[in-house]
Amino acid sequence: MKRFQPLVQKLEQPCQHYGGRLCQGLTEGWRQIQPLSKSGKATRSYIVSALAVVSLASAMGHRFYNAPKLDVGKAAPQTIYAPHSATIEDKKATEEKQKAARTSAISVLMLDQTVNQQIRDNVQRLLDEGNELRRLAGPFPFAKTSILSLGSQSYLRKASEAEWQKLLSIADPTVSFPRTTTTRSRLKLSDLANDQQRRAAAELLAYPRTADSRDYIALLEAIAEARSLYAATVSSLASPNPSEGDSIYDAALLDLSVTDWQQIRVKIPQLAEQILAQGIAPGLTEAILENAVRLRVKGALPAAAEETGVKILLASLQPNLVRDEAQTRLRAEQAAQQVEPEMVSIREGEVIVRTGEEITTGDFALLDHFGLSRRGIDWSGLIGFGILVSGAVGVFWFVERKFHPGLRRRDRLLIWLLSLTTPLLIVLRVPSTNLPAIGLLVGSFYGSPLGIAVTGILAVVLPFGMSIPWSQLLSSTGAGLLGGWMAGRLRSREELALLGIGVGVLQGGLYLVFNMASGMVWYTLLGSAAIHALLGLAWCIVAIGSSPYLEQLFDLVTTIRLVELANPNCHLLKQLAAKTPGTFQHTLFVATLAEAAARALGCNVELVRTGTLYHDIGKMHDPLGFIENQMGGPNKHDLINNPWKSAEIIKKHVSEGLVMARKCRLPKAVQAFIPEHQGTMLIAYFYHQAQQWAQQHPKPDGTLIEVQEADFRYDGPIPQSRETGIVMLADSCEAALRSLKEATYDEALSMINKILRARWQDKQLVNSGLTREEMSKIATIFVEVWQQFNHQRIAYPKVSILPQPVLQEEQSPTAVK
Repeated sequence: MKRFQPLVQKLEQPCQHYGGRLCQGLTEGWRQIQPLSKSGKATRSYIVSALAVVSLASAMGHRFYNAPKLDVGKAAPQTIYAPHSATIEDKKATEEKQKAARTSAISVLMLDQTVNQQIRDNVQRLLDEGNELRRLAGPFPFAKTSILSLGSQSYLRKASEAEWQKLLSIADPTVSFPRTTTTRSRLKLSDLANDQQRRAAAELLAYPRTADSRDYIALLEAIAEARSLYAATVSSLASPNPSEGDSIYDAALLDLSVTDWQQIRVKIPQLAEQILAQGIAPGLTEAILENAVRLRVKGALPAAAEETGVKILLASLQPNLVRDEAQTRLRAEQAAQQVEPEMVSIREGEVIVRTGEEITTGDFALLDHFGLSRRGIDWSGLIGFGILVSGAVGVFWFVERKFHPGLRRRDRLLIWLLSLTTPLLIVLRVPSTNLPAIGLLVGSFYGSPLGIAVTGILAVVLPFGMSIPWSQLLSSTGAGLLGGWMAGRLRSREELALLGIGVGVLQGGLYLVFNMASGMVWYTLLGSAAIHALLGLAWCIVAIGSSPYLEQLFDLVTTIRLVELANPNCHLLKQLAAKTPGTFQHTLFVATLAEAAARALGCNVELVRTGTLYHDIGKMHDPLGFIENQMGGPNKHDLINNPWKSAEIIKKHVSEGLVMARKCRLPKAVQAFIPEHQGTMLIAYFYHQAQQWAQQHPKPDGTLIEVQEADFRYDGPIPQSRETGIVMLADSCEAALRSLKEATYDEALSMINKILRARWQDKQLVNSGLTREEMSKIATIFVEVWQQFNHQRIAYPKVSILPQPVLQEEQSPTAVK
């Protein structure tokens, strides 16, 4: 219907040759035909949508074609007997047993060396802490055991001050020693309360008999110093430093002999290593662990050191066994493989299932084996799936209307064909869906919103109609969504190749994540993830390799293809620059104007630039017929001296340009710039020249030759998009802007507005979608670009140049001397 629009426009104008009534009748007839054409188009659209739904539901609803009516969990409609004897495997029951075996398999544990090292460090830290505490408390024993026994020395260090004073009062009063309290009355051994006191007092009283008074006083001073250090250390244990935390030690540490403590320092690390080698399982109760530690310590340490050794070990030890995922999966898989198949046997004539009984997995295995499960098309399920597909098509239609309303029938056909390839590959049992390829292709052809929509819709619909592993579907979906999201933003096939690597890595990573808890052995899982990553990359390679063929076959205009066509090294553009250099320079300036306007108005900048570069390629058929290529030579049209022939030459650059474009297989969206940038404009120069010629050369009867305006108008069509409308305006203003040298901004803007107003009044932009407000904006942008090209330069002063002989003289060695 679009090809009749120029005819309608002509019919709506006053018609002088055929009469107004005929034109009015044709116009009214056209207006009556238009609603019929719209209703017919709507009918075709509904039919095509219905066919798309039916075909997609038929291709994706594979599980509904061979569905058993007598399935597990359903009630048997009648009593069914075995036609003959058979012994078969109940695969579902076997799978359930294997699943149970995998679940119940005992986990394999391994030693965590990091935890072991932490335990070793803790043991050493506690031993070092014990050393420091014993050093602060002073040496023990602090006197010879021949003078004071270990028991007496231990008692004397930790005895209370009152008890110590009693002991001192028993000592010989003639001996001088430091008194910490007032002198008390002398006591007897019988006055002491317990055996320890009496033993210590007896040993103290016995020492002066074999030693002089100085040694005795020295002993008492040593006891006093030991008591002081001991008391200070015990006090520090009772009130530890908050930054260091509570200590595990108590006063028992200070009572250990040097030999006992040395045994602890040697044996405790060895005992810890033995316990670590055996392993401490998580969840072990404290009581069990303590009992195990006491059994290890008993007999390994002196009795006096056992309690301290137990405390050190209990404070250091922690569970050091962790789950070995790989070995656990391997053991689970081995357990599953060892499961015996669940076999079901029946004799001829025996009942498989009785009327009303629920069909079990064994019953279904027998029914399916004998062909009694009544497999066939599940029409109710298929119809429901068709409704789901209809909703998916509706979602696609909504996204299309919102983000890409200009889809052609061939575009929808391509998306439909790409969607059909996915269920086909699943039926062929290809290990990965082609969603990455679909996302990348649709995203690069029609933009990110449609690429994401198509990939997401397929991912949602597919599992309802086909059996596909979730990990495989989700990983492919994630890769496809990434491809659909990024492909529409890329400008070269090299960037697409890099995107393919990212898609492959994402697919492999998602497959690895989704199968972490599947029970697969780790090296098998990593291998499968690597294969899926390679498959994702392979689908991207397929998409990149097939995209040029699809672009040609379906006449697609992608950003990447437009960027490639706009490359000056393209064959057609190189010919344009060589054969018509003036036209090529004109084209570059027009492209700069149009690109700036398209960017400001939110149009397809790549399409505008590429279309502009090819809009005048038809001028190569006769370069000298256009003034920009004459380079100061004679004007060809002056030699022809026939405005009708000259107009035909000018108009022919449109028709010849279309021939060249089709020969080079340019996209139709780019071809549209060739006729639409001229529209149905009047070739004013030769039209006025023809009118002057007609006045100068009347007919023999004296009447003037009628000059038909249609002979001097381009054939059209007028611009059908904002992009071609912008190029028409830029092409019209280019020559005028080049002619301006000393004009001001306001003068240039006024002239541009006159040109744009003339195109608007000539109704060249009625179908372009450009508004009057945008026309003003375009004019401003054109003048701004002109100012950038026509910027002022600094006037350099003239420099006098010396004659060549003088310069040579100045540069000679003699002149220097």
